[in-house]
Amino acid sequence: MHASLPKLAAAAAALLLASSVAAEQGVTDDSVTFAQVAALEGPAAGLGLGMKAGLEAAFAEANRNGGIHGRQIYLESFDDGYEPDKSIAQITQVIESDKYIGLIGPVGTPTTLVTQPIATEAEFPFIGPFTGAGFLRDASHGNIFNVRATYAAETEAWMQYLVDSLGMTNIAMLYQDDGFGYVGLDGVEKALDRRGMKLSAQGTYTRNTLEVTEALDTIEAANPEAVVMVGAYAPCAEFIKQAKARGMDPVFVNISFVGSNALSRELGEQGEGVIVSQVVPFPLNSSIPAIAEYQSSLLLSGMAAELGFVSLEGYLVGRLAVEALRNSGPKLTREKYLNSFNSLRSVDLGGIELVYDDGDNQGSDAVYLTRITDNGSFEAVVVDGKTNLGQ
Repeated sequence: MHASLPKLAAAAAALLLASSVAAEQGVTDDSVTFAQVAALEGPAAGLGLGMKAGLEAAFAEANRNGGIHGRQIYLESFDDGYEPDKSIAQITQVIESDKYIGLIGPVGTPTTLVTQPIATEAEFPFIGPFTGAGFLRDASHGNIFNVRATYAAETEAWMQYLVDSLGMTNIAMLYQDDGFGYVGLDGVEKALDRRGMKLSAQGTYTRNTLEVTEALDTIEAANPEAVVMVGAYAPCAEFIKQAKARGMDPVFVNISFVGSNALSRELGEQGEGVIVSQVVPFPLNSSIPAIAEYQSSLLLSGMAAELGFVSLEGYLVGRLAVEALRNSGPKLTREKYLNSFNSLRSVDLGGIELVYDDGDNQGSDAVYLTRITDNGSFEAVVVDGKTNLGQ
């Protein structure tokens, strides 16, 4: 992370705190509006756009049923290109504008690392970030509300499969050279350490680039049985394609942030067998009521092409936000909205339950392993008779 970013974030937070914005931000008698700051363009755009599609579907669903306490719910999305400095500028403008009740569906560890302190200082709701970074699991901040499991839980599930189930001993890693990658690296190293093991090789690439050749050279030399990957879909796909072009054939394992649909599209016929860990159930499993409602909502919203793990996560985040609005009562203010979130305990979205507590701001611990099939779709990976490997 650029050395000046923490100072810039602190200065922005101080400015916003001093401005004493009104508690009624984003609320009128007949509407409530959320802001999303996320990657909508560039190599990580599939993630921001997927979250946006899911959020919009959840809000449209509520609006078709008359809204919440007579208010229609709206979302305005802003692009940060998955770059921290741009994310700081966008979230600062969002809070200063007085137009939004809170931030929802932000994407990425390096971006949330610098924007979360700004939002916390302004007592601005920070809802459903698309990242499993541990620093966002500190419930004492009072404004951060997560849905998904942590990256530590995902990396532990990887090792349950690769080491405990398959008996592998030679595992290498590719990761993004920033806070996101370092969080993933820490999770992998701790999971291996618990098993008396270490990575055989590791390589990095620079965020928002496809510069993976040097990392591939290092990793290839170790001849690994598996390569675990903490990165965005475009560079991870480039790494896999280059590795296969060299004749390498390890098991490739990606973290949920990669964006499953986007990764599968990027890989095409070379995607078969690639593993991706997920933090939501299969988006086509209509036997779960919440997922049947998600499918219907995307179809009615004209977004059927966006059906996938990322948009499902966005939909669940949106449903959680709607539930907190409902519990806030008709006289909505940001303070009441934050209080409503902080009083949530068990939220049943229809076969998908989110559980919170005073010291726990993460709703789900679920982790699933999936595998890309020969037609680009996904199938479940069963480990010791289980599909959910969450803690």
